[in-house]
Amino acid sequence: KIPQLGIVVIEDDCEIGANVAIDRARFDKTLVGRGTKIDNLVQIAHNVVTGEHCIIISQVGISGSVKIGRGAILAGQAGVAGHLEIGEGAIVAAQAGVTKPVKPLAKVSGYPAREHEEAKLLNAHLARLPRYAQKIKALENKIKELEDKINDGS
Repeated sequence: KIPQLGIVVIEDDCEIGANVAIDRARFDKTLVGRGTKIDNLVQIAHNVVTGEHCIIISQVGISGSVKIGRGAILAGQAGVAGHLEIGEGAIVAAQAGVTKPVKPLAKVSGYPAREHEEAKLLNAHLARLPRYAQKIKALENKIKELEDKINDGS
């Protein structure tokens, strides 16, 4: 195991729920910004820095060296891969898996996390994939029939 020699700094007016783990930094500090609210069962890894007034809802996992901008919201069971930045005022929806930086004021959802409107569209199409497959198969059969008719007629 690599010794973690840094510290954890929890600024004023923070709320930290039950069974929250905040790992001390490798050398510098893990920082929970002023006014940040952290719900139960959250994991905050080493060297994470949250801006002021963030909201981190239950069962969120934040990997090491993530920077979270002021006022960002991470909803329940979201996960953030290491060394990323979540911009100020961004919203990460429940169960989103963040694998790339999130721009300020962005709303992201899904896995991998993407703009919420795009994720909703992809989820709607995902539910229709069996129907799409049937339709494609029927069209392939129709094309084959037409090709056979053309070839038989020549």
